[in-house]
Parts: sequence; C-alpha cells; structure tokens
Amino acid sequence: MKKILVPLHILLVVALLMTPLVLVRAQTSSSTQKLASTTAAEAAPDALFRTIQTLDTQLFDAYNRCDLEKFGSFMADDLEFYHDKTGLSRGRPALVEAIKNNICGKVTRELLPGTLEVYPIAGYGAVELGVHRFHHPGQETADSIGEAKFIHLWQNKDGAWKVTRVISFDHQSMSQAEKK
Repeated sequence: MKKILVPLHILLVVALLMTPLVLVRAQTSSSTQKLASTTAAEAAPDALFRTIQTLDTQLFDAYNRCDLEKFGSFMADDLEFYHDKTGLSRGRPALVEAIKNNICGKVTRELLPGTLEVYPIAGYGAVELGVHRFHHPGQETADSIGEAKFIHLWQNKDGAWKVTRVISFDHQSMSQAEKK
C-alpha cells in the first residue's frame, strides 16, 4: 500500500507544480487571442466609418444638388424623420417632397469636420451622429447660417444601406451657437 501512495503523492506534487505553468500558458494564449480580436474589431469600425462617411457624402451631395431621385434612393420606404422644429415626418415620399419644396435652391448642407461618429448596431447596420451646418446661398450672415446635430440610423439589408430613422435637433443660427 505504501508503494502505491508514494507514486500518487509524487503525481500530486508534480500536478500542483505544473498548474501555474498551465495557467500562465492559458493566459498568454487568451491575451494573444484578445489582441488578435481587438485588431480585427478595430479594423471593422474603421471600414464601417468609411462606409457611412461615404454614404453621408453621397446623400448630401444629392441633397445639395437637388437630385431628388438619388436623395430618395438612400431612404427606406418607412423612414421616420424627427425634427425639433417641424416634428415627425413619415415615409420617403413625404421627406422628398419636403426637400423639393423647402430646400432645393435655398439651402446647402455641410458636415462640420471632426464631428462625425459612427457606431455599429449588431444585426442591423449603424448609427451616425454629427453636426452639420446649413447655408443659404447669397445670404451668408451669422443669422442665416444654421447648425444642428443629427442622428441617422442606417440599415444594411442584403448589402444595401438605407436610412430608416433621422433625428435632427438643436437647430440654431451661428450667432446663437457662438453665444454658447
């Protein structure tokens, strides 16, 4: 019986001595995996940011040129547009009509550099946030130039990106913005 206990005792001591080595190896592997996944995760948001930035540029290029067909192509049929001054507008046709009647030839939009933020929405698409400035051509005074914050919810469905929700808020003239 003593002969059996001695080898078991030695195995137990060896196992206890090996445990820290196994744990160190597991932490190293785990850290390496985390580093690799962090690198991949960082690359994905950069690609997403560039995608949404490009879509924003195309969307508002159509807005500024009054290309209503192209502008409308970025919007989902069931779009909801929340505006702090004018309220809720539903549907792509209503928004395109409002742009035609109130924006075309009267207003241009500029994204303020450094304000664009993009975040992934798992299983859906992305949320875009930023600040934009609105110009009234021929009337470039502090009172005629406006700024607002915006949130766009982009859905990626079968590889096609569409805006499904817009929140446009904190509209103010440049003279009001400078007072803040």
